[in-house]
Amino acid sequence: MIATGATAAALTVGAAAPEAPTAAQAPVAAAAVCTLTKEMTEGPYHLDGQFVRADVSEDKTGIPLELTLTVVDDSTCAPLNKALVEIWHCDALGEYSGFVGNNGHDEPDNGTFLRGGVLTGSDGVARITTVYPGWYRGRCVHIHVKVHTDVTLTADGSFTGGQELHTGQLFFSETITTRVAALATYAANTVPRTTLAQDGIYDDGGAASGLLTLTALGSSTSAGYAGTLTLGVES
Repeated sequence: MIATGATAAALTVGAAAPEAPTAAQAPVAAAAVCTLTKEMTEGPYHLDGQFVRADVSEDKTGIPLELTLTVVDDSTCAPLNKALVEIWHCDALGEYSGFVGNNGHDEPDNGTFLRGGVLTGSDGVARITTVYPGWYRGRCVHIHVKVHTDVTLTADGSFTGGQELHTGQLFFSETITTRVAALATYAANTVPRTTLAQDGIYDDGGAASGLLTLTALGSSTSAGYAGTLTLGVES
């Protein structure tokens, strides 16, 4: 399987040895290896019919998180165009919209914060702006993700129908989460934090299990992070 452009850069690539080929040697092309991203539990906090929007943060406080998720067919490495990538996660205090109070913090609930999704472009890329998640009892810091195809966009700005190709979770480096947890907005979360190693869902599988590559957006933790991942799905 051959991948080119941004897709190839995001995937594991095996290439020929660095020595220049002799006349007797045939050239060896770089081959991209596309990995099927592991399916994981949807969890109890999913809500249907969320908004199609690039920024799901609404008025939630927390450090910025800029997600770039690339959806590819795991058998061909081809990017999926017009796939809807949906995310949902808790806020800094561990509360999900639609379910506030479950983590022991009393706050208003408008039912939509930190939920939504966007359609991929022809490059298979979905870009979503949110905030770094907090945590709740028994789970490490994570984001839920679904990949849909053939959805219908509705007049109220949400979506319906289609086919679900993937349900998974996105995970975060424990080193970075420790820094984030020390910031005042997150330190207000009074629930003991479950680490990545202690989590009962994450299986230490790295990117294939949803572990994001995180890059600082500035010189301080409060400036936020960019998170990238290639999602390999069966299409």
